[in-house]
Amino acid sequence: MKIGYIFPGQGTQVVGMGKDIYDNYEEAKSVYKEIDRALNESIEELTYNIDQEDLNQTKNTQIAIYSMSMSIVEILNKNGIKPQAAAGLSLGEYSALTCANSLSLEDGAKIVRVRGKLMQDLAPKGNWSMAAIIGLEDSKVEEVCEKVSNGFVKAVNYNCPGQVVVSGEKEAVLQAMEYAKELGAKRAIELKTSGPFHTEKLKEASDELRKELEKIKFDNSKIPVIKNLDGTPYKHSDDMVEILSNHVINPVRFRKSIETMLSLGIDTFVEIGPGKTLSGFVKKVCKEKEVEANVFNIENVESLQNALETLKI
Repeated sequence: MKIGYIFPGQGTQVVGMGKDIYDNYEEAKSVYKEIDRALNESIEELTYNIDQEDLNQTKNTQIAIYSMSMSIVEILNKNGIKPQAAAGLSLGEYSALTCANSLSLEDGAKIVRVRGKLMQDLAPKGNWSMAAIIGLEDSKVEEVCEKVSNGFVKAVNYNCPGQVVVSGEKEAVLQAMEYAKELGAKRAIELKTSGPFHTEKLKEASDELRKELEKIKFDNSKIPVIKNLDGTPYKHSDDMVEILSNHVINPVRFRKSIETMLSLGIDTFVEIGPGKTLSGFVKKVCKEKEVEANVFNIENVESLQNALETLKI
């Protein structure tokens, strides 16, 4: 068994996510407490005791998901379960880097908190949205975006065969959704996000994030971590500041990331954090590639116990 961890990004958050794990595992509590000390605030309060609308704010979403993911990683570590590679979707790349010891938990929490605030506060004024287009080839989604006349929209997340996320002005995204359906898309789903993420519209946020990243210490990863930018593993010679600052203004190549993990021999994927979205992506990539892989997700005590029982064998 060769294990790969995959970490979700925004859009999967729900109030109270991970609460049963926090209540039942001291390892989870210790991670939250360490993050609380690093940030001088209570991430438990932010995750468990606010309404969904507030949690959906990017400045809150990112640190809440990161904290939950890292608390689960600590439990897996204490049970002797170690991955051989890691990847994450957008925000999830920071979880992957922390898991691989490229980032400390303290620095990871600090930069994720800042990243969320910058992406929210420095998004240009306007009404922005994102949507998942399901059932069209990548090139067709790109054609749809070029056809839109209602404003700015681009393909930004290449998630898996038959799913691409578009990002831009709300009216343009809505028009892209309609065009996609006309071209034969099975579905077009607006997402719970609030900015033109992974487009050049976040250039100001990218520039400010670069300044913050320069304050962070990065170590060489203990395991391969796959980059969103191009779907290849980080190299020791990579400029982490440059890559991660460009991360917010460039498309996410998650499909390629999964293909790379498969090429590294990963045969067991464990999605760590809220939801099962990435598990679905992995299954679709494996189906297209005609390969088999075990896929787990861990988001509550039940799924955690199931993974522990299986992965410890």
